Amino acid sequence: MTDPLSQMVGLLRPEPDIAKRVVAGGTWRVTRADAGRPFYGAILEGRCRLDVAGCAPIVLEAGDFILVPAARAFAVSSLEPPPADAPTAHVETSPGLFQLGPEHAEPDIRMLVGHCAFASDAAGLLVSLLPHHVHVRGEPRLIALVELVNDETRSDRPGREAILGRLLEVLLIEALRSAAGPSASAGLLRGLHDDHLAAALRCIHDRPAQAWTVAALAREAALSRSAFFDRFQRAVGVAPMAYVTGWRMALAKAFLRREGITVAEAAGRVGYSSASTFSVAFTRHVGTPPALYARGA
Repeated sequence: MTDPLSQMVGLLRPEPDIAKRVVAGGTWRVTRADAGRPFYGAILEGRCRLDVAGCAPIVLEAGDFILVPAARAFAVSSLEPPPADAPTAHVETSPGLFQLGPEHAEPDIRMLVGHCAFASDAAGLLVSLLPHHVHVRGEPRLIALVELVNDETRSDRPGREAILGRLLEVLLIEALRSAAGPSASAGLLRGLHDDHLAAALRCIHDRPAQAWTVAALAREAALSRSAFFDRFQRAVGVAPMAYVTGWRMALAKAFLRREGITVAEAAGRVGYSSASTFSVAFTRHVGTPPALYARGA
């Protein structure tokens, strides 16, 4: 049976962008506002502070990993940040190595940071089902993966882009499954932690063309219809049939653009009995008729 998390990360199609080593000392702050651009980091030594818009500040320390799937406005700083209007020196001392803070300050933190991009046209929908941020403490596998991404970014070996793409997929899956649990924010990870909802989610991902209804999904989850509906909406953050439609449209986008199949074939693969019915639903959801979307219009 399909693994929804692996399928979602594969559909997101993470691509490498920036990976660098950073050392910092004294008081410093780096602020970013590149919304939708995933950010990740691993703290090798020392401690720092992370402020993500809408979330409480987080103190990061050696051995911590952080992922912000759709980096809203955020800032990374020394534990005692400088005044808001104070500039921070940001110097590339060697290829891929940056120093933050006053010129003569003794470095007290080392970290690996990076950005990637999601090539999927459905990235907005998919990322909305992921946590606002993932903070994992004491997981050496994640640190090792970030080290590998950083090392491969610096290299010029054959197959570099393919290796980086696979490493980023593994990094995202490892990070996201580390964050799964009842305390995760509403979304796919929280739904997968619930055995009843996980059964229904796997069915949706494994058989998107099936004529799913709330009642049919409730049977797969071994819950009453009303209990399933309420539990799904609380855990995943959307109603069951809204999730089904959103997932079908994400798949349809990939089929039309990446596989070059016809509108009728795409309709059948995602559970629509006719191309015209599918076209109406796709146009309403995406804002472009599927035939035009397939041509990149």
